[in-house]
Amino acid sequence: MHRRRAVTLLLMAAVLTAGLLEGCGKSLSDAKESGAADKENLHGKTVGIGNDMTTSEKSTADENYEVATVRWADWGEDYHTGFPDAAAAEMGISITWNTIQNADWGDRKSVLLADGELPDAFMGSICFSETDILTNPDIFIALDDYIDEYMPNFKKILESDPTMKALAASADGHIYGLPSKKPCRPTVANQMFINKTWLDNLGLDMPTTYDEFVDVLRAFKEQDANGNGDPNDEIPYGEGYADSVMFFCLPFGVTPGGDGTYSMTVKDGKPVFIPTSEEYKTGIEAMQKCYAEGLIDSELFIQDDSMRDAKLMNTTPVIGCAPGWTADSTFGANADQYTALPALKGPDGKQYISSDPEHWNYSRYEFVVTSSCKNPGKLLSWIDQFYTEDASIQNFYGSFGIGVEKDEETGTYTVLGPKEGMSADIYAWVNSLRDFGPKYVADGFNDKVTYVEENGDASKLELDKSMKKYAVKAYPNVSYTVEQLDKLETLYFDIASYIGINQAAWVTEGGIEEQWDGYIDTLYQMGYEDFMKIQTDAYNTYMTN
Repeated sequence: MHRRRAVTLLLMAAVLTAGLLEGCGKSLSDAKESGAADKENLHGKTVGIGNDMTTSEKSTADENYEVATVRWADWGEDYHTGFPDAAAAEMGISITWNTIQNADWGDRKSVLLADGELPDAFMGSICFSETDILTNPDIFIALDDYIDEYMPNFKKILESDPTMKALAASADGHIYGLPSKKPCRPTVANQMFINKTWLDNLGLDMPTTYDEFVDVLRAFKEQDANGNGDPNDEIPYGEGYADSVMFFCLPFGVTPGGDGTYSMTVKDGKPVFIPTSEEYKTGIEAMQKCYAEGLIDSELFIQDDSMRDAKLMNTTPVIGCAPGWTADSTFGANADQYTALPALKGPDGKQYISSDPEHWNYSRYEFVVTSSCKNPGKLLSWIDQFYTEDASIQNFYGSFGIGVEKDEETGTYTVLGPKEGMSADIYAWVNSLRDFGPKYVADGFNDKVTYVEENGDASKLELDKSMKKYAVKAYPNVSYTVEQLDKLETLYFDIASYIGINQAAWVTEGGIEEQWDGYIDTLYQMGYEDFMKIQTDAYNTYMTN
């Protein structure tokens, strides 16, 4: 299945994505605010797996709640049999879990929303978009009135963390879903990786400026960088698991954020649409020159995912540089040849990275309650226990004794290695809610965490130490009204398609300088002014919240 990557990535900008990163168990510490509960009360109160649902052991008909969640793959039920079920048992309730595979969720969601046979709640931001929630006011209840009485931990967070407060509020000012701030997440988002083995083979220094970077790409092309005797199989710059066009333009001040930003950024305190900026124009011009020299994959805009993966993970590495989350997640078995490219000094003398914590590290709508719930207060008291450090790290890596150990004297945590031949990423997903569900850790929490062995999160955090200083403000995770969402759906589809077509043509054929003014005029004719008004209004509402 062929597609133009630029178009696809732009069209996906409003869609939540999540990478498989890394954590359930039978030994837990208390998650209550006082931190003084007896741990023995939190040990293993679960029963076996049913067909589609499981229920924690302590149960009466009046105390049971059904919670549905969506999972990327069929990893069993251990994700909830540790902290989530044990915390429920201590609250005097039980949870019947309805675990739905992501591949089945599209059809299941339509049926659930249509027939009204709903569980009491949904866990995880993957379940519903903001459009789903705001356009179904009879299904999802506002939580505002319950927070003061039933959620002291969460209330304290709202009072102390303005980002969580802004993320909790929807565009109409009400709270329909609970937000999350994940532990052990970096400031740096996706980043560039370069083949260090190739640099060593050719006796080259690590580039530190954009011009030095281009010189390295030329050397990769002109010499037998991978040492296999074929001087023509190297691809100096290829497609990775992030937008390869935007990341090539990074040294020119183009700072791509996370998904959900509609390709927006912030400059001088104002929202800016990246594909209309001068930085974008300059970066595309520079990329076209490199493409004309053969320094960029000639199939960048026409290859499918399998073609990309074959190049990234070829038995003999053929890619010199590409963007992604970590080297191992991007290059697979070839990861040991790659290292992070420093933040290159661009023509303006500055260095830039991609950083968007509000989309990568925070999230909205991690827990929503439906109109089917008879007693939301008790259910929300259970969820309030998720908003502590102990709970957050267990719900990210796995319960104490399974995914994590805690040193009670120092208040520090150790992430344990995976078992049963799994990668650290998969082990965390098998044994915890991982990216999904309410969580919260204060600033500085990552300094309390160590890892007993190789771990993708650990390597990312280590890289973060030297690069996070180059982060600039990203466009925040704003909320849109129903009317704004309806209009964006129509406007952005056409705008993104037009931008993607021009982007591919300008990189491969040139002409951006001569065509730029006409391009901007056409965008205005397509409703660019209305698009920017929506983004500016949403940004201002967010800042007010």
